[in-house]
Parts: sequence; C-alpha cells; structure tokens
Amino acid sequence: MSTTTPHWSLKQSFAERVESSSHPLTSYLFRLMEVKQSNLCLSADVEHARELLALADQVGPSIVVLKTHYDLITGWDYHPHTGTGAKLAALARKHGFLIFEDRKFVDIGSTVQKQYTAGTACVIEWAHITNADIHAGEAMVSAMAQAARKWRERIPYEVKTSVSVGTPVADQDADEEAEDRVEELRKIVPRENGTTREKDTDGRKGSIVSITTVTQTYEPADSPRLAKTISEGDEAVFPGIEEAPLDRGLLILAQMSSKGCLMDGKYTWECVKAARKNKDFVMGYVAQQNLNGITKQDLAPAYDDHESAAEEEAQADNFIHMTPGCKLPPPGEEAPQGDGLGQQYNTPDNLVNIKGTDIAIVGRGIITASDPPAEAERYRRKAWKAYQDRRERLA
Repeated sequence: MSTTTPHWSLKQSFAERVESSSHPLTSYLFRLMEVKQSNLCLSADVEHARELLALADQVGPSIVVLKTHYDLITGWDYHPHTGTGAKLAALARKHGFLIFEDRKFVDIGSTVQKQYTAGTACVIEWAHITNADIHAGEAMVSAMAQAARKWRERIPYEVKTSVSVGTPVADQDADEEAEDRVEELRKIVPRENGTTREKDTDGRKGSIVSITTVTQTYEPADSPRLAKTISEGDEAVFPGIEEAPLDRGLLILAQMSSKGCLMDGKYTWECVKAARKNKDFVMGYVAQQNLNGITKQDLAPAYDDHESAAEEEAQADNFIHMTPGCKLPPPGEEAPQGDGLGQQYNTPDNLVNIKGTDIAIVGRGIITASDPPAEAERYRRKAWKAYQDRRERLA
C-alpha cells in the first residue's frame, strides 16, 4: 500500500472484495465475515484437547477463524476420522468458522510438502489455512502450493449409490418416454431360447415382476470434512452460508509484533513477491500493516533484488490480512502496552481502522476472561465497528 494513497481494498466492503478475490477460500471467508458480522480470530492457545474443543464450541458463534497450535496441545488425538482435528472440523461447520493451524512452516520444499500433507498431524486434512515463514525462500511456497493441488485432485468427488427394487408403475407425472418403454417391456417378454412373444400361450399378457435399479451420482466434495465416521450430532451446518470449499490456503508470515523481531523490510518485500507469484494458494498475510499495493520503495528502498515490480500487479492486490496482539482494556482503563514477555498489544481500532488489517487475532484477552463467550462478543463488536469506521473514514 502506498504511503500516501490508501489502497482500494481498504475502502471496499468485504462483500465487494469477493468479486476481486482469486482464491476460493478467501472469497468464502469474506462472505462469512459479512454473514456473521465478525472479523475476529481466536488464538486458542490452551494446553489440553478437551479445553480446545470446549473453547471452540463456546466461542465459535463470535469468530470467523480459530487459530490453533496442535503441537502444544496435550491429548491431541491424531485419528483422521474421530480425532481432535475431525472434531474441530465438525465445530467449524456447526458454528461457521475456518481453522488456521499456526504451524509456521519453514524448510526445503520436499520436507515441507511431507510435513503439510502427511506425518502424524496431517495438517492439510483438517486445517483450512496454515502459514509459513519464508526465510527458506519462495520455492518453499510453490512447493506447498503444489502439494495442496495434488491433495485436492485426489478427492474431487464423492460417489453416492442407491439401489431400488420393485414393479415399475408409471405415475401421472412420469416422463412419456419412460411410460412407452414400460409398455414395450410388458408386450415383449424374452423366451429361454432367445425368441420373443407378445402373449403367453394361455392368452395372458407378459408382465414384469420386478426391476432392480442401481443409480450412482457424483457430487463435488466441496466440504472440508472427509471423515464420515464422526459421532452422531456432528452433522450440523451453520445456517446462512454453505460449507467451506475444500481448497486450502496459506498465510505468509510477513511481520511479527514481538519486540526485537528480525523480520525487516527486505524480508517483508520478499513475502509480498512470493504472495503475488502464488495467488492460487496464498490467501494473504499475518502482518502488522496492510500490504496490499505495497512497493519495494515503501518497504526497503535500498534493497536491490534485481527485479522490477509492476505497478499494475501491486494495484491488483486483494490479500486478506490477519494481525495478532489484539487486546482490549477493561472498561474504563487505558489500553495495555504489552505482557512483559515481548508481546506488544494493540486495540481493535488501531489494528483494523488505523493499520488496515482485516481480521484481529485475540488470544489471552478472551481465554483468560471470566466469561469467554461474552468477552468474545465484546471483541467481535469492537473489531467490526473498527472495520466500519475505516470504511467511513476512507469513503
């Protein structure tokens, strides 16, 4: 985003940005945000799987993204059909949110592909979104995109089979051609020697005792849930919008809020270039500012990367942004500045309205509250108002 002119994506509503989205999951998320009037992500950094599932169920109605760290959860069940990931997917369908596994992949391409699509956690099976630190280079992002495409191609359809047995009876709404066919079958009954006859020797018409029909239908598997053996009651789907598409998405970790972070302007610029080269997989960024329309001059003017950036490409940006470190003060108190461990806090208004992020990520502000569902609602209202205030300010 130019330092002088706000990018067009900051002025548009999430509903309007759907039209310019190149990633199916980004389009879905924009629509989900409008339906729920929420741009809130819960960072569910709890210690046990039971806590995680209970918290997701309690706070799910207020959020659009649930951010997880599966590797810090005690008791995580890795079973692909009935484990913790499958149960989270069921809660995501029930309450209407996407799952973001904050894995921060960083390695050579072949290793990252295996970490993403295989192993004990098999992140791609249950997490709609994951993220990557691209210190390993842009090739790692391309490798992850390739792995996601191959995974998606292996499960393009669900096949449903139905079998019916009975005597054909033409009802009044039946197709005329089908009625004619039934009549022909009644007239022509095959003999054992291969000839046909119109009537039995005793003068009676031939008849069909029964017909067995096998029907197969092929339906796109556009649901994130692949397991069909989860417990009864997990079939509920959030009303007002269809299930999320099966496509997977990546957020690039472009900036962090921790004190002394080494992600400088050169690194962030490389993140922007990697995102623009992989729009079919990269949904956006985890960042501290809006990077849509950003140029090298804005981030690292002295950096010579031997590449020329096209202004048209920058203007076409429509990446989604998520920012952690969001915390509200108790009513009547000033905003806290940090946690004493390097984390720098920001209010929803500062992150969404001023800095231009799309989704505010909240962790301990909700988790440690005496009433997490009520506090999640307070954050949802504040973050959504900040989004509305931004649009009004830039109109």
